[in-house]
Amino acid sequence: MKSALPKVLHPLGGKPMVGHALTAARELEPGQVAVVVRHEREQVAAAVARLDPAAILVDQDQIPGTGRAVQCALAALDAKAQAASAAAGLADGELVGEGLDGAVVVVAGDVPLLDGATLGQLLSAHHADGNAVTVLTTEVDDATGYGRIVREKDTGDVLEIVEHKDASADQLEIREINSSVYVFDAATLRRGLGGLGSKNAQGEVYLTDVIAFARNEGLHVRALLADDPMLVEGVNDRVALSVLAREMNRRVVEEWQRAGVTVQDPATTWIDVDVELAPDVTLLPNTQLQGTTVVASGATIGPDTTLTDVEVGAGATVIRTHGSLAVIGEGASVGPFAYLRPGTRLGRKGKIGTFVETKNAEIGDGSKVPHLSYVGDATIGEHSNIGAASVTVNYDGVHKHRTVIGSHARTGADNMFVAPVSVGDGAYTAAGSVIRRDVPAGALGVTAGQQRNIEGWVARRRPGTAAADAAAGALGASSGLGDQAQRQLAQQNAAGAPAPRAAAAQAEADQVPAGGADTEGNTH
Repeated sequence: MKSALPKVLHPLGGKPMVGHALTAARELEPGQVAVVVRHEREQVAAAVARLDPAAILVDQDQIPGTGRAVQCALAALDAKAQAASAAAGLADGELVGEGLDGAVVVVAGDVPLLDGATLGQLLSAHHADGNAVTVLTTEVDDATGYGRIVREKDTGDVLEIVEHKDASADQLEIREINSSVYVFDAATLRRGLGGLGSKNAQGEVYLTDVIAFARNEGLHVRALLADDPMLVEGVNDRVALSVLAREMNRRVVEEWQRAGVTVQDPATTWIDVDVELAPDVTLLPNTQLQGTTVVASGATIGPDTTLTDVEVGAGATVIRTHGSLAVIGEGASVGPFAYLRPGTRLGRKGKIGTFVETKNAEIGDGSKVPHLSYVGDATIGEHSNIGAASVTVNYDGVHKHRTVIGSHARTGADNMFVAPVSVGDGAYTAAGSVIRRDVPAGALGVTAGQQRNIEGWVARRRPGTAAADAAAGALGASSGLGDQAQRQLAQQNAAGAPAPRAAAAQAEADQVPAGGADTEGNTH
């Protein structure tokens, strides 16, 4: 893969490849699952422990090959079975057995489309035929690189599996290939592994040599042919990974379509394998549903939307939105161009609108954050409206603080809520306010000062600019002056403008009554 990431950890469909193998294996309800690790052991082991905590991790030593991998796994499983037998108590004179008994299924970690149903068919065929070994095979047009299945002409039984580098010219013409998926009788596998060697082109211990051992003992070795080659297709590079990822997604999308989901453009819609969709969900183009996202009936997602581990309620709409670890209530609307960060919870029929970012925020039923706002570390009650360009100022450089806004509140545009702060039920805040103190229920919070207009400021402070010319023109038009008179007025203003500081001081003296009183003597 030419990557720092081990091959079996490369993801598709929302899971690393080894995760798909574990899922398929668990569908058989096995007594034990063992995962053999070697290359980049620590990374793979950590991922397996997260994906399947009950799986047994087995370390392969420096001896290479699939045969050695299974040999190490079987030894660990045998030891575990013997310990369980001893713990259960033995009658006098009874000996602990060799270990595992029954069927042992071997699955490769880089065959991501293999499913539990196919493994179930393989196991059923193994038991029905009384086989010592049953091999899952398929036929491909180009078998380069694969082990070839050599069959007995009369019975169709498997004589041997020949690796590509060890195959003769005639054997290279065979189109039936080994999938590296097997069912072994435990006793046969144990005896066969005991006699394996590494005398081959690659110097490895091949698991396929157990086939020849079983044949020499006169035991049945048969194959189950998978009609769909993609089910057993392995991954050896990133090209193959992308091919199988698209094929997996095609199958997932088709399955949901047949279950009642409308997918307007399957080619641009990506759905991870653990996503859950209800009937009558509609997915519009360029939608990606990732992780454990759940979408209820009647919801519409997209276009241009990515949701990861998000719960979407019935009848909700989510348009051009990126969200993760969030909950969107029934009948709610989100977007376009919204960003829902972890911890967002939008109530029933609520709204998160255009260019709104939320994080760790609870927004109650019917409440709206329509546009151009940031709501982080906040609780908003029911049926409240947050004005445009509002921000909950939640971080003081060291700690995060919470903003609480009650129900049926109305906050003005361009408000800053400097947390920790609360706005009571039914309260209002004025546009442009910086709310630093709690606003009681039913009160109006205002922090903006009184507006003052300083007449003629542009002409005095910015003479000769386009703004000054436009102002002069507008003032001339309002006074009925002609074009020539307007030009003369502009020239006079430019020539006679006082020094900037003097002009400003004079303007303020002209416009602002002493003591904060207005022109009628009312104080504010």
